[in-house]
Amino acid sequence: LVRNKKIEKQFIEPQEPGDPFEVSDADTMLAHVNPNAKKPDQVAILTRAGCPFCAKAKRLLTEAGYDYAELPLPHTIRSRAVGAITGAGTVPQIFINGRLIGDSEDLEAFLKKAA
Repeated sequence: LVRNKKIEKQFIEPQEPGDPFEVSDADTMLAHVNPNAKKPDQVAILTRAGCPFCAKAKRLLTEAGYDYAELPLPHTIRSRAVGAITGAGTVPQIFINGRLIGDSEDLEAFLKKAA
Protein backbone atom coordinates (compact mmCIF):
# COMPACT_ATOMS: atom_id res chain seq x y z
CA LEU A 1 0.00 0.00 0.00
CA VAL A 2 1.57 3.28 -1.13
CA ARG A 3 0.53 6.66 0.20
CA ASN A 4 2.26 9.94 -0.76
CA LYS A 5 5.02 8.03 -2.58
CA LYS A 6 5.86 6.10 0.59
CA ILE A 7 5.29 2.39 1.18
CA GLU A 8 2.95 2.28 4.14
CA LYS A 9 2.09 -1.40 4.31
CA GLN A 10 3.13 -4.57 2.52
CA PHE A 11 0.87 -7.57 2.27
CA ILE A 12 3.44 -10.35 1.97
CA GLU A 13 2.09 -13.77 1.15
CA PRO A 14 3.36 -16.87 2.96
CA GLN A 15 4.95 -19.50 0.72
CA GLU A 16 2.30 -22.19 1.16
CA PRO A 17 0.38 -24.35 -1.29
CA GLY A 18 -3.22 -23.46 -2.02
CA ASP A 19 -4.83 -20.02 -2.17
CA PRO A 20 -2.01 -17.61 -3.05
CA PHE A 21 -3.96 -14.62 -1.74
CA GLU A 22 -4.25 -15.36 1.95
CA VAL A 23 -3.01 -11.91 3.01
CA SER A 24 -3.38 -9.61 0.02
CA ASP A 25 -6.99 -10.27 -0.90
CA ALA A 26 -9.27 -7.27 -1.39
CA ASP A 27 -11.14 -7.75 1.90
CA THR A 28 -7.91 -7.75 3.93
CA MET A 29 -6.64 -4.62 2.21
CA LEU A 30 -9.97 -2.82 2.58
CA ALA A 31 -10.06 -3.65 6.29
CA HIS A 32 -6.60 -2.09 6.65
CA VAL A 33 -7.37 1.03 4.61
CA ASN A 34 -10.86 1.63 6.02
CA PRO A 35 -11.96 -0.69 8.84
CA ASN A 36 -15.44 0.87 8.82
CA ALA A 37 -16.05 0.38 5.09
CA LYS A 38 -19.13 -1.63 4.16
CA LYS A 39 -18.11 -4.85 2.47
CA PRO A 40 -19.88 -5.76 -0.76
CA ASP A 41 -22.90 -8.02 -0.40
CA GLN A 42 -22.31 -11.66 -1.30
CA VAL A 43 -25.09 -12.67 -3.69
CA ALA A 44 -25.67 -16.01 -5.41
CA ILE A 45 -28.53 -17.18 -7.59
CA LEU A 46 -29.37 -20.77 -8.53
CA THR A 47 -30.79 -20.82 -12.07
CA ARG A 48 -31.59 -22.92 -15.11
CA ALA A 49 -31.21 -22.06 -18.78
CA GLY A 50 -34.29 -20.52 -20.38
CA CYS A 51 -36.07 -19.77 -17.09
CA PRO A 52 -38.08 -16.51 -17.33
CA PHE A 53 -38.26 -16.19 -13.54
CA CYS A 54 -34.47 -16.52 -13.37
CA ALA A 55 -34.13 -13.75 -15.97
CA LYS A 56 -36.48 -11.57 -13.91
CA ALA A 57 -34.48 -12.19 -10.72
CA LYS A 58 -31.19 -11.37 -12.45
CA ARG A 59 -32.70 -8.17 -13.86
CA LEU A 60 -33.98 -7.17 -10.40
CA LEU A 61 -30.57 -7.80 -8.84
CA THR A 62 -28.81 -5.79 -11.53
CA GLU A 63 -31.28 -2.90 -11.27
CA ALA A 64 -30.79 -2.87 -7.48
CA GLY A 65 -27.01 -2.64 -7.95
CA TYR A 66 -26.10 -6.14 -6.80
CA ASP A 67 -23.25 -8.09 -8.35
CA TYR A 68 -24.07 -11.77 -8.19
CA ALA A 69 -22.64 -15.19 -8.85
CA GLU A 70 -24.94 -17.26 -11.04
CA LEU A 71 -24.97 -21.02 -10.57
CA PRO A 72 -26.80 -22.56 -13.54
CA LEU A 73 -27.86 -26.09 -12.60
CA PRO A 74 -28.23 -28.87 -15.17
CA HIS A 75 -31.57 -30.66 -15.37
CA THR A 76 -30.06 -33.93 -14.11
CA ILE A 77 -29.35 -32.54 -10.63
CA ARG A 78 -31.44 -29.37 -10.37
CA SER A 79 -34.41 -30.68 -8.34
CA ARG A 80 -32.24 -32.59 -5.88
CA ALA A 81 -29.70 -29.81 -5.49
CA VAL A 82 -32.24 -27.01 -5.06
CA GLY A 83 -34.32 -29.13 -2.68
CA ALA A 84 -31.31 -30.10 -0.59
CA ILE A 85 -29.99 -26.54 -0.38
CA THR A 86 -33.21 -24.52 -0.02
CA GLY A 87 -36.07 -26.92 0.67
CA ALA A 88 -37.77 -25.55 -2.47
CA GLY A 89 -38.18 -27.36 -5.75
CA THR A 90 -37.87 -24.50 -8.21
CA VAL A 91 -35.41 -21.94 -9.47
CA PRO A 92 -34.42 -19.22 -9.17
CA GLN A 93 -33.31 -19.32 -5.56
CA ILE A 94 -31.46 -16.23 -4.36
CA PHE A 95 -29.06 -15.91 -1.43
CA ILE A 96 -27.76 -12.63 -0.04
CA ASN A 97 -24.98 -12.73 2.57
CA GLY A 98 -25.74 -16.36 3.39
CA ARG A 99 -29.47 -15.78 3.83
CA LEU A 100 -31.97 -17.53 1.59
CA ILE A 101 -34.20 -14.84 0.09
CA GLY A 102 -36.21 -17.29 -2.03
CA ASP A 103 -37.58 -17.05 -5.56
CA SER A 104 -38.05 -14.03 -7.84
CA GLU A 105 -41.25 -12.91 -6.06
CA ASP A 106 -39.52 -13.16 -2.68
CA LEU A 107 -36.62 -11.15 -4.09
CA GLU A 108 -38.97 -8.47 -5.37
CA ALA A 109 -40.57 -8.17 -1.90
CA PHE A 110 -37.13 -8.11 -0.24
CA LEU A 111 -35.94 -5.30 -2.51
CA LYS A 112 -39.11 -3.25 -1.95
CA LYS A 113 -38.75 -3.64 1.81
CA ALA A 114 -35.05 -2.69 1.67
CA ALA A 115 -35.74 0.46 -0.38
